[in-house]
Amino acid sequence: MSEPVSDRVYVAQVLSLFSSVAASVVMAGIFMTAVAVAYEQTGALSFLTVGVVGCILNIWRIAACVLLRKLAKVPTLGRAEAARFEALFAVPYVSFAVLMGLFGYLAFRNSNTELHMLMICVAVGYCAGVASNCGLRPPLALSSILLAIWPIIYVSLLKHDHIYTALAVVAAALIVGAARSIMVRFEESRTEIAARISSVGLARRDILTSLPNRLALNEFFIGRAALSGPDTSIAVHYLDLDGFKPVNDKHGHAVGDQLLIAVADRLREVIRKTDMVARLGGDEFAIVQFGLRDDDEAHALSWRLREMFQRPFSLGASVFSITSSIGTIVTADRASALDDLLQLADEKLYCVKRARRKLHLKAVV
Repeated sequence: MSEPVSDRVYVAQVLSLFSSVAASVVMAGIFMTAVAVAYEQTGALSFLTVGVVGCILNIWRIAACVLLRKLAKVPTLGRAEAARFEALFAVPYVSFAVLMGLFGYLAFRNSNTELHMLMICVAVGYCAGVASNCGLRPPLALSSILLAIWPIIYVSLLKHDHIYTALAVVAAALIVGAARSIMVRFEESRTEIAARISSVGLARRDILTSLPNRLALNEFFIGRAALSGPDTSIAVHYLDLDGFKPVNDKHGHAVGDQLLIAVADRLREVIRKTDMVARLGGDEFAIVQFGLRDDDEAHALSWRLREMFQRPFSLGASVFSITSSIGTIVTADRASALDDLLQLADEKLYCVKRARRKLHLKAVV
């Protein structure tokens, strides 16, 4: 089933974290250069330690971004998975912000004013990069900026010097301005992304029933196949409605459309949240299931579907009884194409129909 638009907006905002690795690489170079200058100027082992830890964190930060960007390319990435990726990204990112704050603290505790100037340039550049790269995730962006800048403000205020007090005030004002800018950008992005998702969703939605169409089902299949565990199976159910054509012919297309909508609503209710049901066209539907531990789970859904169709459909003053033929394919091969599995399930469906006709003929005879 498709996620709410709010969840998909959240996923899109998380994916923005992995849009560029170049900024992190540039910041790593600037940071290591500044640390090298600080150590050369002061000879303090604390700066050497900061440099070593910073090197480790930068490698971790860049590697996490590269790896997560590859994993996050799945088109059907869900909210829970996106939250996990964001957390994995945030750990090295926030750790580096803490180290940046420590570097600023050590630099401003030193009496070398030239080092203070260098540190301010590095800190401002870092915060600008954070606002640009993480602006769509305000908690991450604002916490990183505060962790990096607050130690500089604190030490500047302790100096009781007019210039440093002014520096602290300006730095605090920049944080407030950055926070406002980040929140405005965040709200604007939510509106823009939601509008884009809604627009794109129309092309992936069946107009009559609002179920996903074949395109959306294929995207779901590709995405979930990439994320499913190696010890699980995939089930594809192909079903059509028995008795729908007489209803459509006798009562008209308007009633037939209402019946299809009622069927779609029931199908939504009977599947799991992790499954997807789609309308393929006419009175044909498909359901895809992932994460099955054994074939019985797929057959259990088939039985639920049959039980569902045993209940009549009430449309206004009329009551209609229709059934469904279902063809089911279960496979552990995640390399299979959805079209191939749908074709196999469709063949199973027609085997079911032929067997049913034979039984009916025998009963008549």
